[in-house]
Order: sequence, then structure tokens, then C-alpha cells
Amino acid sequence: MADRLSLVVFSGTVDKLYPVAIMASGAVALGQDVEIFATFYGLEAFRKGSPQKNMKMDVNYPEIGPMMMKVMMAKKMPSWYDMLVKVKEMGNVKIHACATTYDLMDMKKEDLDPIVDDVIGVTEFLSRAGEGGITLFL
Repeated sequence: MADRLSLVVFSGTVDKLYPVAIMASGAVALGQDVEIFATFYGLEAFRKGSPQKNMKMDVNYPEIGPMMMKVMMAKKMPSWYDMLVKVKEMGNVKIHACATTYDLMDMKKEDLDPIVDDVIGVTEFLSRAGEGGITLFL
């Protein structure tokens, strides 16, 4: 199915998680399905309780992070997490935890935020991504 956006999320910083939510929103608006594969630091961002307190920004731009957070708050921009919750309500969006990272971090299903749909291996994700039209790494 070419009407699918697949996103590999390997960063847990807010400046990378916002584009995930924004691109997922855009894909759903275009009628596309979305598959999100959270791995390594990206999976840590989906640990229960983490989305609500994660304020990490890319260390390469320390001066921009606080300024961007002020601008987003002033403009009442929803959090990346709230955007993903909304987009999941609007379309076919699945968030998968990487089985290898899940195992390496000794995680259990109850450790994951409820927004995560399941835990799958890389081969399953790659099969799904191979059937889609676009795959991006964030």
C-alpha cells in the first residue's frame, strides 16, 4: 500500500519528536496510514510518564531550546505527545516499540505509555515500511 508514511524515531528530544507528530498529522490529513517505530532514545520518550516531563532538546543547539519552548508556550502549541494523541484519534496511526530496544532496556508492557500500540521486531516493521510510500528517520 503506497498510502503509508513510516517513521523511525530514534531520538527522544523534543525537537525531533515534534516533527514526528507534525508529519504524522500531515500524512493523516492526506488520507495516509502512519507507522511509527520507536527505537533506542526514541523509545525512551514513550516510557510511561516520560512524555509529560520530557523537555530535552538537542545538545548541539543549547541556546535555541529555551527560546523555542517560550515561543511554543506563548503560541499555545500543543505538546508533541498531545498532537500524536489527536492524530491517532483522526486516522490510522500505529506506534510500535522496537522489540530489541524494549528487551535491552528490560522493559515490560506496563513500562510503556498507553499511546504505544505494540512491540514488534525490526523485520516486521521493515516489511510494513516496504509496502508504504515514504520512510523517514527522525
